[in-house]
Amino acid sequence: MPILDVNPEELIVRDPKILGGKPVIRGTRISVDFILRLIENRWSIEDICREYELREEQVVAAIKYARKVIEKQILG
Repeated sequence: MPILDVNPEELIVRDPKILGGKPVIRGTRISVDFILRLIENRWSIEDICREYELREEQVVAAIKYARKVIEKQILG
């Protein structure tokens, strides 16, 4: 799957039984906000994938999910 075609709704899920319902990468307990904090601390996508055994499209989906949430809050 080309990275630009990543659909966050397919890879990011919310389940009240996992991390209190925070959005996480499907099949993991890695939250979107955790991914954003890693990026904030200058981790590259490649570093995140290597350290947490993720695929690039999973990390990109987390970033896209966060962007969509922000856009929705700002634009209403």
